[in-house]
Amino acid sequence: MYEAFLKEGEGILRLAPTWVPRAFCIPGKRIRLHPDDYYVLGLSRGGIDERWFASTTHAENGPETPDDEGLSYVVSADGKSRVLLRDMVAKMGGALIGDALWDKYHRWPMFSKFFDNKGPLPHHIHHREEHAARVNASGKPEMYFFPAQYNNHGGTFPFTFFGITPGTAKAEVRACLENFSKGDNCLLDLSQAFKITLDTGWDVPPGVLHAPASLCTYEPQFASDVYAMYQSVLYGGECVSEYLLWKDCPAEEKGNFDYLMDVIDWDVNIDPYFKQNRFMAPLVITTDSKHCEEWICYKCPTVSAKRLTIYPGETVTVTDEAAYGMILIEGRGKMGKWEIETPTLIRYGELTSDEFFVSHDAAVKGVTITNTSATEPLVMLKHFAENPELTRLLARKD
Repeated sequence: MYEAFLKEGEGILRLAPTWVPRAFCIPGKRIRLHPDDYYVLGLSRGGIDERWFASTTHAENGPETPDDEGLSYVVSADGKSRVLLRDMVAKMGGALIGDALWDKYHRWPMFSKFFDNKGPLPHHIHHREEHAARVNASGKPEMYFFPAQYNNHGGTFPFTFFGITPGTAKAEVRACLENFSKGDNCLLDLSQAFKITLDTGWDVPPGVLHAPASLCTYEPQFASDVYAMYQSVLYGGECVSEYLLWKDCPAEEKGNFDYLMDVIDWDVNIDPYFKQNRFMAPLVITTDSKHCEEWICYKCPTVSAKRLTIYPGETVTVTDEAAYGMILIEGRGKMGKWEIETPTLIRYGELTSDEFFVSHDAAVKGVTITNTSATEPLVMLKHFAENPELTRLLARKD
């Protein structure tokens, strides 16, 4: 059965949209979901402000969460058959994602998403490997990119707080955590914000506090959904549940503020050169009269992303050294045997032709892509796990 999906797409799998609600978020309404459908899952589940890509990771959204929330489905060309990408990877292994990746992880170890919030998020943290392992999870590095195509407005606060202001004492941060349930714990007083520029990105290692801006953000990340909210009251006055302060904390450590402090990678958070070390402007890989390909997320060895732009009326064949998921963000055309197009509006549960997964062998052989528009560029974002091409790039920079 799984081989039939791969054969039908000639090594390229069509994926159905994967929508994820968050009870603590207010949708920014830029991910092209129909306006009537942002709360289609019910008010108790919260608004839909995320779309996940190439995901074999379950969304951790509390006791009401369905078993398949956050998981991508592979769908047939006629839309009548579907299987979980997670199950297909488990069955096909290296034949789908490449032997090196399968031998190391025995799973597809990343996913990406559009995160689309009207306001900023609380200053929060994703756990490093040693802390995530204590709750049977993986550490979570993630990267940000802010595509202009999905940001027609900046929301209420287009600035992101990163880390802790250099010179801050650990005792000051600990006091904020201890005051979490007493009102605004003033954690942002100890951080610094950066104005976000469209079509650029940031590297956010695990253990780094961050309060993301109110922009629609493309986020390649490791296959994990661990986090904890360290800020108690948001910029707009919304309160954060204390439950989220202790989320993904081992039962025996709940109430232990020293443990919460240990989750913080202190040296990275107070780095006086944080922007120089974490900001990412696009790096051109190839450019000619037909297309331009760039690295857009490239400072993390385990997750990365490229942007591919094909100019009107042009056809190119693009090779890569690793399997990848992709999301089309502008234009229309063909990719291999598939017709591809960027949707204007999507109903919940509706299929699209903007998201695909390219198997390892197909990526290495090369994917032929045609822009069928005479006027508009075709633009896609491609998300990878470990990519040998990036490994070589990072080695040269070292």
